[in-house]
Amino acid sequence: MTKKTKASAHDELVFLPLGGSGEVGMNLNCYGYGPEDDRQWMLVDVGVTFGDLSTPGVDIIVPDPAFLEGETIRGIVLTHAHEDHIGALPWLWSRLKAPLYATPFTAFLIREKLRDNGVQDVKIIEVPLGGHVDLGPFQVDFVTMTHSIAEPNGIKITTPLGTVFHTGDWKLDPNPVIGKPTDVPAITQMGDEGLLAMVCDSTNVFVEGEAGSELQAQEGLIELIGSLKTGKIAVGCFASNVARMVSVIKAAEKAGRRVALAGRSMHRITSAARHVGLFEGSQAILTEDEARHWPADQILYLCTGSQGEDRAALSRIADGSHPFIKLGLGDHCIFSSRIIPGNELAIANLQDRMADRGVRLYTEKDHPGIHVSGHPCRDELKQMYEWARPRISVPTHGMRRHLMEHAAFARDLGVPETVTPRNGDMVRLAPGQAAIIDEVPNGRLYVDGGMVVTEKGEALRERRHASTNGVLVVSFAMDRRGKIVSDIDVRAIGLPGDEVTPLGDALDNLAERVEQTVGSLKGEARDDDMVVEQAVARVLKKASQQIWDRRPIVETVILRL
Repeated sequence: MTKKTKASAHDELVFLPLGGSGEVGMNLNCYGYGPEDDRQWMLVDVGVTFGDLSTPGVDIIVPDPAFLEGETIRGIVLTHAHEDHIGALPWLWSRLKAPLYATPFTAFLIREKLRDNGVQDVKIIEVPLGGHVDLGPFQVDFVTMTHSIAEPNGIKITTPLGTVFHTGDWKLDPNPVIGKPTDVPAITQMGDEGLLAMVCDSTNVFVEGEAGSELQAQEGLIELIGSLKTGKIAVGCFASNVARMVSVIKAAEKAGRRVALAGRSMHRITSAARHVGLFEGSQAILTEDEARHWPADQILYLCTGSQGEDRAALSRIADGSHPFIKLGLGDHCIFSSRIIPGNELAIANLQDRMADRGVRLYTEKDHPGIHVSGHPCRDELKQMYEWARPRISVPTHGMRRHLMEHAAFARDLGVPETVTPRNGDMVRLAPGQAAIIDEVPNGRLYVDGGMVVTEKGEALRERRHASTNGVLVVSFAMDRRGKIVSDIDVRAIGLPGDEVTPLGDALDNLAERVEQTVGSLKGEARDDDMVVEQAVARVLKKASQQIWDRRPIVETVILRL
């Protein structure tokens, strides 16, 4: 029985993105209800994004939840199991400490993820598809959607001040291969009853037409794989796309090939899929070791690493370092995935290494039928707005240009109000006209060496500095009188030399400058290691600027005798 709460004169319904607005990934969306000084909150998704060349040594980046600490959080609702929606839970749950609500497939993967990271005593409530959850002022209903993963959900959030539809990631797929199509009657009913706001995926807002059905990708893969009569085949795709895995397995079976999985994520997702009853009717999957003994023209490897990830299966195969899988002349590699922006160089490098081994490559560029997007294009967005008919459009899940275009498109479709918040912008949805009413602390945290640190942390700052400017390490001994009594050893990391200016000569020159600098210090200054180190750093940075046009990190080691 749904519990009904009446709104008081001071109650507000607010939406607050702390991740995912102005970027693709790292989703953390917050809904607050109540007076300004006593709001209750529910969260939708707690995801990660990934490091790049600007974050050396950092693979995982999570949203900063500082604003939420100490607040009343009634629950965390997970729309689906992609990393940019659940991946930050191991790092942030201890700071949020609210129960998790997810459908069975997502819940299975969350348990695995938390266990792998040693996070215990988390309350995870499995919600059936189409299920209902009572979170105080928030009445939450899971709405079946279609996307590039099993069990994607939109979230209907009913409050005394109105109903919000949080779409999550979605597209319209009448033939999704696994799972049910989008629950159109539920969305249409929201529109009939009067939908206050829709918080909606913006990823493909610039793309005309429709994303395409997963069945189309299956048919394309059946055709392509069936045409490859000789050699081994490797197929790279996102492990989380269970429908694509099912399609590849079906295509392999039709071509008379057995399937082996390559990559930890493939095995983990397969376990989750079997847990909820998927993969039924498929032939047994071989282990990588078993697959070695099958004829080349009767085997297909389903692999992780389609985005060029260093340690994933495809990369190890391309390097020749995979313990079981070897590909070469006469073999084939199919990339059944799109290029995520930012991964272009890594994917090109992977494909070059594969080609260098004689492996023939097949991508969606040359074979458009082997992949379809998981996000809505303009025709699908138009259809969704016709069903839902919200008073307010709040674009999310996209770069700034995506959000602004989505808002303009919604206005063209007749939506009365639009708001395009940045991360940290608090949007009042009701009562009154939608508006940004506040900005709260927000930002990013980096998972660095297993520790969660701020984005302005000293370690990463120094690593960035060293990556472009290099490092100088200086060591020498001093006696009680403050006199240098050893050779001065200057070593360089990441600094160049050539025939005109050999590195050794440059370092000898720097050693002489150190000796002169320390010798010029007066009295007690020589007895203070910090003063000596600062003086050495100043002179070497200045000299390095002249020699290399760089200002390296300078580390000075002084041995006092």
